[in-house]
Amino acid sequence: MRLSADVVVIGAGVAGLRSALALASRRHVLLLTKTALATGGASARAQGGIAAAVGPGDSPRLHSADTLAAGDGLCDPAAVDVLVREGPDQVRALAALGTRFDQLPDGSFALGCEGAHSRSRILHANGDATGAEMVRALAAALATERAAGRVEVVEWASAADLVVVDGRCAGVAARLGDGTPLICEAAAVILATGGAGQVYARTTNPPESTGDGVALAWRAGARLRDLEFVQFHPTALHVDADPLPLLSEAIRGEGAVLVDGSGTRFMPDEHPQAELAPRDVVARAVWRRLQAGGRVFLDATRSPGEAFAGRFPGVFALCQRHGLDPRRDPLPVTPAAHYLMGGVAVDLVGRSSLPGLYACGEVACSGVHGANRLASNSLLESVVFADRVARDILATERQPIRLPEDAGATAIWHAPDAGTLAARTVGEVRNLMWRQVGVERSGPGLRAARRRLAALAAALPPGPSEAANSVLVARLIAAAALARRESRGSHWRVDHATVPRRRAG
Repeated sequence: MRLSADVVVIGAGVAGLRSALALASRRHVLLLTKTALATGGASARAQGGIAAAVGPGDSPRLHSADTLAAGDGLCDPAAVDVLVREGPDQVRALAALGTRFDQLPDGSFALGCEGAHSRSRILHANGDATGAEMVRALAAALATERAAGRVEVVEWASAADLVVVDGRCAGVAARLGDGTPLICEAAAVILATGGAGQVYARTTNPPESTGDGVALAWRAGARLRDLEFVQFHPTALHVDADPLPLLSEAIRGEGAVLVDGSGTRFMPDEHPQAELAPRDVVARAVWRRLQAGGRVFLDATRSPGEAFAGRFPGVFALCQRHGLDPRRDPLPVTPAAHYLMGGVAVDLVGRSSLPGLYACGEVACSGVHGANRLASNSLLESVVFADRVARDILATERQPIRLPEDAGATAIWHAPDAGTLAARTVGEVRNLMWRQVGVERSGPGLRAARRRLAALAAALPPGPSEAANSVLVARLIAAAALARRESRGSHWRVDHATVPRRRAG
């Protein structure tokens, strides 16, 4: 099967939908999604919200200072400036598209506070379903473009490889759910494939977050950046589930506290901002108590207390499914792989080092997150940089390259079936990464992980597959972690010194 479009977008989370929508009025867009449209991916699971300086007493300057401080010295100031300056207009554009952000009685945005923010600037929708509401609104707007024939959506399509012709990305080789090969010709390709949390045994990411975009870009020769910086959310619900349910940071913003097995609160001794310290600080504090054989709980019984069900209806329902009532029960928590700060290196308009290839959202490394993402900046980055990608593409006039008939003929895509070598490999990768390349790392552990990952890669059959992608991305993360001989942000080497954290302001 062969299709042609001006632009191919791979991924249908917030970044993919926003870029496709921004392009649709002037370009024919082909959108590939690994699941049914608007049902999969991490965007729809985003609880905490979207950060923007839209409230009284706030400003892009203050938002920038908080972002730079959380990023621990590795943010790109120019990228951060773009994020915080263009963010408020993007939020208003989302509202104009029909995104139903929570409001106060006077009609203004209801704003919350989360870790490492100096102001209340987090917009939510339906309490704790912000990502799902953004996906709903964007998909609804895209439906109009689909009806007009300007956007074509192919569901249950897994990208196997990027097609490169004369040093330029000219399309995508993919496989449909029934195994049918698909070749997509395009003048530009946008990676919006999300993150790689599924390479870890404990993760809040959905099953489809297997790092495919990073693997596609690497095999095509595009430059990657900062893969050692994996953010571990400190408060995943510690239950028998995969992925682990997320307990939004906004719960701590409403006054919930972390306590140990004896009920003693410990975060005030760890950081001046206590439970609202940067995520890496909180995650390590929780991790060390678990490693010492203890347990850690998020105690929301006093605050938000009885208001919990109304304020966080999604989280409340998750807890109830596991036999817990957060109004009465302290909730057992563990860190879990949550967000990849690194990814495909891009400039301020989302261009990668491979001509014709763009990236936006979690798969991209724009420089806004540095070593530790500031809470609720991810959805903002997705819409800001997706719009910038679209504007750059619209400013150029290129036609799709006619690909050779055998383009992508060797691309074989197999998702791992239970009991197969691929499934066993993915399982071992996840356990190995959690043990050796997790919240805390060491040189010996990283070297051992690299040796075992190399052996796992050698045992797989040739060709792209979900298992091969998982092993490749794990190897890249482990190699980057071994190369960075310091402790900074979310990358914590127990055998190397800590870089002093920059303060906000």
